[in-house]
Amino acid sequence: MRVLLIEDEPTTAKAIEMMLTTDWDKTFARNETVAHSKVTYRNRLGIELAADLYMPESLDRDARHPALIVGHPFGGVKEQTAGLYAQTMAARGFITLAFDASFNGESGGAVRYCSSPDVFVEDFSASVDFLGVHPLVDRHRIGVIGVCASGAFALAAAQIDPRIRAVATSVMYDIGGTVRDGLGKTATPEVRAGMLQAVADQRWREAEGAKPFYIGTPDELPADADPVTREFFDYYRTSRGFHPRSHSLSMTLAPSFFQFRPFDHLDMLAPRPLLLITGEVAHSRYFTEDAFAVATGPKAMVIVPGAGHVDLYDRVDMIPWDPLQAFFTQNLAA
Repeated sequence: MRVLLIEDEPTTAKAIEMMLTTDWDKTFARNETVAHSKVTYRNRLGIELAADLYMPESLDRDARHPALIVGHPFGGVKEQTAGLYAQTMAARGFITLAFDASFNGESGGAVRYCSSPDVFVEDFSASVDFLGVHPLVDRHRIGVIGVCASGAFALAAAQIDPRIRAVATSVMYDIGGTVRDGLGKTATPEVRAGMLQAVADQRWREAEGAKPFYIGTPDELPADADPVTREFFDYYRTSRGFHPRSHSLSMTLAPSFFQFRPFDHLDMLAPRPLLLITGEVAHSRYFTEDAFAVATGPKAMVIVPGAGHVDLYDRVDMIPWDPLQAFFTQNLAA
């Protein structure tokens, strides 16, 4: 499928062609009880987002229904974890939308493989816009599931967008906290300053014409790789979860997350409900526990026995589908 966009600039108009796949290219099997279609819509910054819309084949088309937006992990795409969550929840009765974040996957954005907390949060609200005017969706019954980094983006979006009625996160990662404090809150002031200097040096190189430098899961696993790197490699770089549009992100955008603090105003989510899911042995578990500790509204936490971080990306026998379904059925009731 081709979508031709015309972007107006002060002195010129340029056409950008989005090439959207029509084949089933997900990392998970198709559920024949669920209808799937590719859709596009713009966010408030003028970036065209590409998304997969799922709904039960048996859906009553004379009624309006609750809907869920699903955000993907950092550097991931909608064909991986987010799509799996979206299709599974559609099979359980919801209309669901899994989207590619701006600048990534099949979504637009002139600069590729970059990240921005403000833009990624806006992408969730743009997804609410899209679903809220869909003829089969009840705009007063829209919820969000954020997996990994999208968990924090979903929380930030819900704090400022009261149209989001309920939020669930799965193995949430706070990228802001990771950039500022290091994974496990291990970064010293010296380490933090060194990281900022490395980014500054790379900006000079790119300003002088060097190619962008990307950080993320390596293409080849080093012999001395740490356990977290090994865990992500086992998903993103093997047949288990590899997708060609899933890409590491630009190093020079990392400092933009220094001021991203999605847990600081969780009181703004109340009285809307929050469900936080994490794995018993997930290296990211402390993010979920930190958010649970400061959330003031209705909240629940599910700790999946024996589950690591990436287990809850795709291990369908470990992801707590029943609690997710019950949470949204109750909190998105008519």
